[in-house]
Amino acid sequence: MEMDLSTVLILAIFGFIAAFIDSTVGGGGLISLPALLGLGMPPYLALGTNKLAGTISSATSSVTFIRSGKFDKKLMLILFPVSLVGAFIGAKVVLFVPQELLKVLVIVMMGLIFVYTLFNKRFGQDTQFKGLTRFTLGLGIPLTFLIGFYDGFFGPGTGSFFVFLMVLLFGYDFVIAAGNGRILNLASNIAALTVFIVEGKVIFLTGLVMGVAMLLGASLGARVAIKTGVRFVRPLFLIVSVALISKMVYELVLMP
Repeated sequence: MEMDLSTVLILAIFGFIAAFIDSTVGGGGLISLPALLGLGMPPYLALGTNKLAGTISSATSSVTFIRSGKFDKKLMLILFPVSLVGAFIGAKVVLFVPQELLKVLVIVMMGLIFVYTLFNKRFGQDTQFKGLTRFTLGLGIPLTFLIGFYDGFFGPGTGSFFVFLMVLLFGYDFVIAAGNGRILNLASNIAALTVFIVEGKVIFLTGLVMGVAMLLGASLGARVAIKTGVRFVRPLFLIVSVALISKMVYELVLMP
């Protein structure tokens, strides 16, 4: 891929917007991955390159949330390696499992998440967290593994799934859930990126150019989420959910 001025501008603009959204509720891959594919990059190279840029983004927003104290340290120490291992295994098996069935499952899950969040007005407004229990950890660990696996295997909506898990199962408000979600997404990104690098599926120059723009977008997005709180994150979560569902339905039904 030639890195002329127009290409750099496209990578920078789409990377910044993607990271801004991704740093709060996830779903940035809806923007960054199509941008790479639109520049003519082969699918697996686009996936790997997007993971490089996405790792830079998630690392930046994670640091911002950590510095502000908007995360649960104890829970992250438990779930970070779970997400890491899940994504590593998912990235390893991506070439051997058909993705069409997974796409249908994800569309259904995202639809249910959207409906639940839309009609439950208090969902994620205030923290309901009452401490870690055997039940929440017993359910949270395998679910984190599955979401991490999904990120390594396929990816779209991973951040949104992590946020929803943090709110629904553990009872955090949307801002703390976003902080926890970014940290877990960082783990899955690192694992998947490692596999893509080993397999030679990353164009480093392109990924780094987009990654620099994502660094700026992620930093701003995380700060806005922390400052404005749930009144900003919740509606953005709903918007991103609709966008993700629409994109995946379009690809599944209308694209050959």
